[in-house]
Amino acid sequence: MGERLRGEVLHVVAPTELDEYDLDTDVRNLAESRYLLVCWKGGSPSIFQRLKLILARSTLEPVTLIADDDAAEGDIVTATVEETDTAGVYDVIEVETE
Repeated sequence: MGERLRGEVLHVVAPTELDEYDLDTDVRNLAESRYLLVCWKGGSPSIFQRLKLILARSTLEPVTLIADDDAAEGDIVTATVEETDTAGVYDVIEVETE
């Protein structure tokens, strides 16, 4: 069983667009005919949460999900994922969109 991760989709890379991006070889091999969903880990932070992050000198953590299914930019996804060898990149086992 993998880890549960929630995030707001910032950008989607379709399988037909993978060649347009300079991807790490391992990520490229994992993605082959799948979608890359670039997300803010934790979902969409409110203005107060963003202010708190700024004051704490912290940042929102971007993550990349490799999924079989497409999602739209701005969607909030909750996924069961497994870590890959590449930091910040997760292989999606199951995904739900809100």
